[in-house]
Amino acid sequence: MTILVFGKTGQLARELAVLPDVLCLGRDQADLSDPAACAAAIRAYAPQAVINAAAYTAVDKAEAEEALATLINAEAPAAMAQTCAALDIPFVTLSTDYVFDGSGHTPWQVEDATGAINAYGRSKQHGERLVCAAGGRAVVLRVSWVVSAHGSNFVKTMLRLGAERDSLNIVADQIGAPTPARDIAVACVDIARQLATDPNKAGIYHYQGTPLTSWKCFARETFTHSGIACRVSGIPTSDYPTPAPRPLNSRLDCTTTEAVFGLTQPDWRRGLHEILTDLGALT
Repeated sequence: MTILVFGKTGQLARELAVLPDVLCLGRDQADLSDPAACAAAIRAYAPQAVINAAAYTAVDKAEAEEALATLINAEAPAAMAQTCAALDIPFVTLSTDYVFDGSGHTPWQVEDATGAINAYGRSKQHGERLVCAAGGRAVVLRVSWVVSAHGSNFVKTMLRLGAERDSLNIVADQIGAPTPARDIAVACVDIARQLATDPNKAGIYHYQGTPLTSWKCFARETFTHSGIACRVSGIPTSDYPTPAPRPLNSRLDCTTTEAVFGLTQPDWRRGLHEILTDLGALT
């Protein structure tokens, strides 16, 4: 199966690029700020499946650029989904735990009402609705706290700050789980292949690492395995204000994903070990 991937330099796209039968398109080949160009690219390359691994991910910046975030995170995926539906080929796109308001302490179910509390989340929320409305063999996969050896992410930030400072204050009341981009890539390809034979599997699903943790504990785990002697103290979100508010509850229930696709939640601790190995930071 030939899979066309939108995205080339992001965390997920970099992991998809090393998989067989995958062709990744960069911004110079398909700019997500031009939805019509994305649709045209699908028709031009005539793939057997499409994965959208590109997105507007600057969460804080999106507060001032919500229109652009919505264009990239909603209107472009909608154009892709509509084209794939017309061609009757699988389409997989990524969404986020940020579509939820972060209330409560129980894992979010796929069917729970969304209620994003920031512009980035709203753009993704709108994208979900448009992709589902397009019909066809489409899956929206919600993920959380994506990490890898590529691009900018929490692990790489902690390695940098931990080497510079003796101690760090890290948010301790946001609960969720890191999800390695490498595992997401494999899951997306598996989902696309299954959609090719069973269009009834289309819909919204959750895919998140395990076990649950906080950013504070994730930082400590990163330092422990990288040999960095940086003290980590937990602070509440209220002590670390950001332009875009963050949800406190990022727990995602993934039982439906396992039941339908046979995909189990990846252990983020194994993923962290692989990331640190790739970065040459494992002790």
